Amino acid sequence: MLSLVIGTLAGLARLGSLVPEIALQQAAQHGVLMIPAFFGTVIGLERAVAIGQHWAYTAPLLTGVGGVVLLLGAPPAMAIALLTLGSLVFLIASIKVLRIQQAVHNWILLGGVSGLFIGNLLLLNGQAVSQLLYWWIAFLVLTIAGERLELSRLVIRDPRKRLGLALLSVIPLAGAAIGTFSPSIGLILFALGLAGIGVWLLLFDIARRTVRLDGLTRFTAVCMLAGYGWLLLSALLFLGLALGGSGVGRDAALHAIFLGFVFSMVIGHALIIFPAVTRLKIPYSPLFYLPLLLLQLSLLLRVAGGLGGHAGLLIHGGLLNALTLGLFILILVGSILRGQWGRRTANS
Repeated sequence: MLSLVIGTLAGLARLGSLVPEIALQQAAQHGVLMIPAFFGTVIGLERAVAIGQHWAYTAPLLTGVGGVVLLLGAPPAMAIALLTLGSLVFLIASIKVLRIQQAVHNWILLGGVSGLFIGNLLLLNGQAVSQLLYWWIAFLVLTIAGERLELSRLVIRDPRKRLGLALLSVIPLAGAAIGTFSPSIGLILFALGLAGIGVWLLLFDIARRTVRLDGLTRFTAVCMLAGYGWLLLSALLFLGLALGGSGVGRDAALHAIFLGFVFSMVIGHALIIFPAVTRLKIPYSPLFYLPLLLLQLSLLLRVAGGLGGHAGLLIHGGLLNALTLGLFILILVGSILRGQWGRRTANS
């Protein structure tokens, strides 16, 4: 959570907003705090819970400590080494899961973790975040795609469809690898892979059916479908950049995927995954639609500013993005407290 909060504020610092000194000092580490430190820890913790063995918790422990070490002002190399080591344990844990169950979704999840580890390793080797960012994006996209395939396994029975997603998942990894030698060709391949995964999810994901239901099930499906739309838009923006589009669209492409796709998934899955990891009850409330809606609107503002070269729109959109994440956390905490209060009342 510290990595998420300070990482978000560091992102605002990069846009020129006034932020606390600790966030200003971490402006250059915005991507590191958000992806390997925050998401690497959260997803690694989720995987450790699923494995159920003590050693697997070493992965989120190392990446979590890596984020804290970075925030405490230690040499970045020390924090990056911890993040890399943690992602290596995460990779080993994913291989172990695959050896237990040779399922297509586990292969996709393994590909995602490989992207995290390779990106961290390149960072440790001195590469700039802008050069390795596509490995980290592949980590997030493939992790979400693999988990959605696992959740849809009872609906998607055709092995050709499942294999199709696995083959599509190789393309972003290949694009990230080729981008090391040929940035434009690699980015084209990367964008096409994202687009293919987005189309597959829109066509076959279980969210197309569950959106017709009520309550939490519908809310989760709405989050998924909104996220898939942002994934497709991001793919188009990356493709435009690769074909010679203006660099001003880079912020739009990156945040369409990180905020539009990834955080739509976070909002949609939080009420399912968080209780499974923490054993805390989180009652669903229609209030959760508020941060979801504000995320979409604020991101539209930011993307419009980025594509139109309007710095004011981009900055205000970024600020509203951060406020939206804060609102989601507040509603989430309030729901947890409501669940705890309800449990105590029932016990008494």
